[in-house]
Amino acid sequence: MKKYICFILPFFIFSCKDENPTNSKNHQDSILKINTKESFISEKENKIIDRYSVPKGFQRENYNQNEFGYFLQHLQLKNFGTLVKYYNGKEKPVNNVYNAVIDLPIGNKDLHQCADATMRLRADYLYLQKRYDEISFNFLSDGKPRKFTDFASGDYSPENYWRYLEYIFSYANTTSLKNQLESVKYNQVKIGDILLQQGNPYGHAVMVVDFAKNEKGEKIVLLAQSYMPAQEIQILNNPMDKKINPWYKVQQGKIKTPEWLFTSNDWKTWD
Repeated sequence: MKKYICFILPFFIFSCKDENPTNSKNHQDSILKINTKESFISEKENKIIDRYSVPKGFQRENYNQNEFGYFLQHLQLKNFGTLVKYYNGKEKPVNNVYNAVIDLPIGNKDLHQCADATMRLRADYLYLQKRYDEISFNFLSDGKPRKFTDFASGDYSPENYWRYLEYIFSYANTTSLKNQLESVKYNQVKIGDILLQQGNPYGHAVMVVDFAKNEKGEKIVLLAQSYMPAQEIQILNNPMDKKINPWYKVQQGKIKTPEWLFTSNDWKTWD
């Protein structure tokens, strides 16, 4: 493990920062209620697939238990109304950014940021499937992969797995992830894909954690993010389309999330 350290510079940990001009900092909402004519949220449910219903005419995609889509749809959520916590225990105001918090620990270091959260969800899925040899992420410093199997040296315990993730979080970011993943056209997007922008110096990444489509072939998605400083993963509101909020239409052009502006050219896939 020490052989990698010589390539590292500490500023590589930064991947997203609250400096995008499209930020929604003027919103001062103190509750998680969504301003929409029809509510797509069942407040008492604690899994993505159960808490969110789909707009009329759309059908949620179903997946086998061993698929990434099933893993994402069945992520556990904290009780409705729970605020996002930063790595230091402080709480993130809602500010119309999010409506739910994914119930996953993030550690007590300022590491679990935007790109890290997407890598973490992908890795968690592979780890639960015991597909250890597929858990691998590139470092920014040299563009080379750091495999979990090499790091673990046979120790696949949850504790060592988390040590590996924090190792990755420290030295990978939006730039390294963008270089690692393949681009995908907006009309081919599926659950688990990522909107990812390489920043200078900061970028951002959000992941599709639920997916539905209608008979016309129109697609809608739920998006999840972490951010800077390190914080729990949250399900985003869609302030730009209150008719289907928190769902987002998958279409060509700009994609404005509460804290970032993407375009349909920013889609990346793990496959």
